[in-house]
Amino acid sequence: MNRLITRYLDRPLAFFSILSLLVFGGYPLHAFSVEEASGSSSEKKFNAGEMIVEHVIDNHEWHIMEIGETPVVIPLPVILWYNGKPDVFLSSEFHHGTTSYHGYKISNESPHKGKVVRTTGDTLEADPNAPLPLDFSITKNVLALFISCGLLLLIFISIANGYKKRKDQAPKGLQSLIEPVILFIRDDIAIPSIGKKKYEKYMPYLLTLFFFIFFNNLLGLIPFFPGGANLTGNIAVTMVMAIFTFIITSFSGNKAYWTHLVNAPGVPWWLKIPIPLMPIVELIGVITKPFVLMVRLFANMLAGHIIMLGFISLIFIFGSLNIALGYGVSIVSVAFAIFMNLLELLVAFIQAFVFTLLSALYFGMATEEHGHAEHESPEVI
Repeated sequence: MNRLITRYLDRPLAFFSILSLLVFGGYPLHAFSVEEASGSSSEKKFNAGEMIVEHVIDNHEWHIMEIGETPVVIPLPVILWYNGKPDVFLSSEFHHGTTSYHGYKISNESPHKGKVVRTTGDTLEADPNAPLPLDFSITKNVLALFISCGLLLLIFISIANGYKKRKDQAPKGLQSLIEPVILFIRDDIAIPSIGKKKYEKYMPYLLTLFFFIFFNNLLGLIPFFPGGANLTGNIAVTMVMAIFTFIITSFSGNKAYWTHLVNAPGVPWWLKIPIPLMPIVELIGVITKPFVLMVRLFANMLAGHIIMLGFISLIFIFGSLNIALGYGVSIVSVAFAIFMNLLELLVAFIQAFVFTLLSALYFGMATEEHGHAEHESPEVI
C-alpha cells in the first residue's frame, strides 16, 4: 500500500492535496461601514451590488483590511505590453484607481471595467481609440493560485518523503488523512469509470483535479489572507481544467470511440444520410461535455460567495432604513450566512468529486473497447 501511494505522490501532477479546514466566518468588513448603514450624508451610500462584485471578481491589488480610513492592501505587479514595449510597475501607482500612471489607468466603466486601459495624456479619461494593452499582471487570483500551488506542493512532497522514509509502516499524521482520499479516488472513481487495465495512467491527473479544486474551494471560504480569493469561481481557471480534460479525452480516444462518434452503429441510416444529423449531434456533445464541466464549477462556487455576501448586505440595507431594523435582520442574516458557509464546505467536496468523476467517465468512454455483441438485439423473453 505504501508503495502504491508513494508512486502516485511522486508524480508531479499528483502533488495537490486536501487541507482539512473546518472553519467558517464572514467576509472582510472593510466593505461595510456604520456611516453607510446609518445613511450619513458625509459617506457614500452603501451599494450591495458594487460590494459583492468587488469581492467576487479579480483585482490588481489584494485588499486585506482597513485601519481607520487607511486601507491595508498588497500591491501586485502590473505587467503590460503595448506597441512592442513592456511596462512593469506596482498597482499602488494607481492609488486604488484614482490616478493614472505612465498613460494607463484601471477602467471603472463598461465594457472594460476592471481592466487596464490607455488614457488621453495624464488625465483619467480613457482613450477610446487606443487598443487594450496585453496584460500579464500578477492579479489577486494569480497570486492566490501561486500560494495554493505552493502550499499543496509543500504538503504533498513532505507526505511523499514520509512514505519513502517509513516504508511498509502504518501511515502517520497527514499520511493517514490523505491515504483514504487517494484510495477513494482510485476505488470509487477511477477503476469503475475507466477500468482496472487502464486507470493507472490517469490517476495523477485525477488526483490533481480533485485536490486542487477541493483545496482552493476551502481556501476561498477563509475570510482572511491568504484565503478569500474566489479562484474556482473564476471561469478562466475552470476553463483551463476543462480544456485539459478535453485534450486528454481526445488524445486517449481509440478507434471505437471515434467510429461511434461519426458512424454510430444501431442508428437508422436516414439519420446519417444525406444529412449527417447524428454525427453532428455526437460531435457537438464532445464540445458541450467540457463546457458543462467549466460552467458547473464556476457557477456553483460563484453563487455560493454571492449568496453569503447577499445575506450580510441585508443587514446594512435594512440598517440604512432603520437602525433597530438592521439589528433585527442581522440575527437572521448572520444565521443564514453561517449556514451557507457550512453548506459550502460540503459543496467544496461535491464539486471536486463531480469534476473528477465526470473527467474519469469521459476517459473511460474514450478508451472503452466496444464489442459487436453489445449492438445485437436483445432476446425477447
